[in-house]
Amino acid sequence: MPDDVEQAWASHCLDLVARAQDGDALLQDLVNDALDLSEADGIDLLVLENDESLVLRASTTLPDFVGRLRLGQGIGLAGQASANALPFVVESNLRQHPLFVPYPGYDELDHQASVFLPLLIGGTCLGVAVFRKDSAWTVRPDLMSKLESLSAGMAKVVGALRVTSPPGSRMGALSEVAKVISASPYLEEILQLLVNTTAQQFGFEVCTVRLLDEASQELVLKATQSTDRAYRRKRAIKLTESIAGRAIRKGAAEYVRDVLQETDYIGHDLAVEQNLRSMVCVPLIIQGRPVGVMSCYTNEVRAFSDEEIGALETLAKQAAVSIEHAKLQVRSTLMQEMHHRVKNNLQQVASLLRIQMRQPGDKTVAEVLEDSLGRILAIAAVHELLSREDLDLVGVRTVAESLVQVQQQSLLSPETALEFRVQGDNVRLSVQQATQVALLLNELIANAVQHGFVVARSGQIHVTIEELGDEVGLWVSNLGDPLPPQFDLGQASSLGLTIVESLTKALRGRFLLEDRLGWTVAEIRFPRASSE
Repeated sequence: MPDDVEQAWASHCLDLVARAQDGDALLQDLVNDALDLSEADGIDLLVLENDESLVLRASTTLPDFVGRLRLGQGIGLAGQASANALPFVVESNLRQHPLFVPYPGYDELDHQASVFLPLLIGGTCLGVAVFRKDSAWTVRPDLMSKLESLSAGMAKVVGALRVTSPPGSRMGALSEVAKVISASPYLEEILQLLVNTTAQQFGFEVCTVRLLDEASQELVLKATQSTDRAYRRKRAIKLTESIAGRAIRKGAAEYVRDVLQETDYIGHDLAVEQNLRSMVCVPLIIQGRPVGVMSCYTNEVRAFSDEEIGALETLAKQAAVSIEHAKLQVRSTLMQEMHHRVKNNLQQVASLLRIQMRQPGDKTVAEVLEDSLGRILAIAAVHELLSREDLDLVGVRTVAESLVQVQQQSLLSPETALEFRVQGDNVRLSVQQATQVALLLNELIANAVQHGFVVARSGQIHVTIEELGDEVGLWVSNLGDPLPPQFDLGQASSLGLTIVESLTKALRGRFLLEDRLGWTVAEIRFPRASSE
């Protein structure tokens, strides 16, 4: 079976697990879907029970025999395939085979050929998949490979059922966890649900998920159901160290019988404090690419069975698919949001240019373009920060520092010596408010430079940001030329002040410009957006 088809079949098995309501329904869906891929006329699935007998758990040929047909240990071709963990292929004259054993009612089916494949996990046989053909059947090498891949997928699901639920009962832990994580579109929620539900359903003391940071090649702790704060603060670990890194590098589960005796384990002191002993790390892999690792701990020294590890590997594949799906949704949402933001900001630039066009004055074209360039760069400063900070919040002090740097490089003449200082709180605002504040600060800083130091050739400009309960306060103060005598803000008509007043109203804020103790102080106060 080609790799892409085999991967599609493995993913389909996981989807069946997520949707199934009970184990028998899951297995019946499994054989029904496998039949379409197998070239067979019928499929039977026999599962090995605790008494070593094979019980028919799903069938496309005689569903009435499900749960009733039971073969003793080593009986018939299916029994031999199970006992020896080896496949049997009978291409014709099935009834004449020396190992054929008739079963009343069942042997009346007119099958001429069958392929008996043991369901193996880690060398342990869990049952047998029987692919039947009504006529003689030449089993080509490529067909045999396909049937083996179908059986491998069935084996993982049967292994998961053996760990989590007895025959015929409602799906247990594996189905429960798969359903929970498939229901959420949000990455953080998926990861937290994954660790919470896995720990609860499988009885683990602690369960964690680390995601791979490809840039730093580190595994970063993203979710744990442990309430211990020290555990939640565990550092990122390099791929070249620790058991989790080893699992990622190998692309397979890593089991440690006792973490306290394992030299590669990081955090022995915390393991003692949390009473953690045995651990299994299962890589989260999608399309051959690792995205993280899930680590599960017990509070006693014990082994993890092949079936238990198989169940966790199946769950890890489902989790990896859910994680990737959530990331794609975030990227799609981000693209829509960025389109919306760019459109809004272009409209804002257009509005500012219209105000500039209506403003009388004797500025040269170069000076007008320089002013417009400064306003566009103020908006760009906000978006540049978005690539480094949270998607929806921007630190105002960081924006101010960027704007001051731009002003120093573009506005100051060589003979003017100014000392800039940005101080106060790095208040985090929504992108919309942060963009308006960036434009405000740009105008106030430019106004302080251009009008505050016409006579004075040196001085200071301070930008202060404070969080005042539900309000934010901004102050741009300059120690240079004082305001003109009898200055009245209501009568001022400069373009910069017109823009400041317009933006302040959009923020539902208040704007003052006055002398205070020898400083010219521009003050703006506005309420934070209620959504923050």
